[in-house]
Amino acid sequence: MKSLRKAVLPVAGLGTRFLPATKAMAKEMLPVVDKPLIQYAVEEARAAGIEQFCFVTGRGKVSLVEHFDVAFELEATLKERGKLDTLKQLEGASAIPGSIVSVRQQVPLGLGHAIWCARAFIGDDPFAIMLPDDLVLAETSWVKQLADAYTETGGNVVAVEEVPREHTNRYGILKVGKDDGRMAEVLGLVEKPKPEEAPSNLSIVGRYVLMPEVIAELARFEKGAGGEIQLTDGMARLIGRQPFHGLRCTGRRFDCGDKAGYLEAQLAFALSRPDMADKVRAFLPNYR
Repeated sequence: MKSLRKAVLPVAGLGTRFLPATKAMAKEMLPVVDKPLIQYAVEEARAAGIEQFCFVTGRGKVSLVEHFDVAFELEATLKERGKLDTLKQLEGASAIPGSIVSVRQQVPLGLGHAIWCARAFIGDDPFAIMLPDDLVLAETSWVKQLADAYTETGGNVVAVEEVPREHTNRYGILKVGKDDGRMAEVLGLVEKPKPEEAPSNLSIVGRYVLMPEVIAELARFEKGAGGEIQLTDGMARLIGRQPFHGLRCTGRRFDCGDKAGYLEAQLAFALSRPDMADKVRAFLPNYR
């Protein structure tokens, strides 16, 4: 079994739900407290031992790669002014040379197509997929929890949550076999089924550990729900050929692709920080 060392981050989306803020900036650069979403994702992956990252980008997303570059002038200025604590805050926004690459998804053909665009980076290795819109607050990184489950079971492991049945048409939904309340055997996957047709209400949410064989399935370019090349459809064709499980990760997920979810994440992350919690609690009663 190969170790998990690679992560693919599909970040080519236009961020239309956050216009006009995202007119001239990547939605993944939106900050939660004082760090952009993309940095939270990279730090979460690093906590799981991920060493190599591939950003699947589109036009106007150069800032995502530049964020992890060395800012010589800024660092030199902070050193000269003795602001070493501030300088230390930049550590998470740096990267070992050669550890981050980017590829372009020129046409928005779906999540499955975005992952296929990273095929040369993936090669023959297992890899994680992270959707930065899904921001996680947890003692143990969700990617680390998935990596541990991968070591335990082998094969493919995806993060899952139960959703209201009326919302199954928003997610990839599992057909479940054995289920111990923590990990569920996956017998089938359906992308965005109608509530009355959904095999369960257990949905895939924003974090995956997949085997490289999924690339060959995505390379069929078969269109699924919404007329797009769906990652769910490619994964479904691996079931029965490789182990496949859904893991209920511990911690809390915030949908930062939604305005209300993004605002909730701001509060939750601020309240989790000793330097901000008391200040936030002091003003919150003013807004009830």
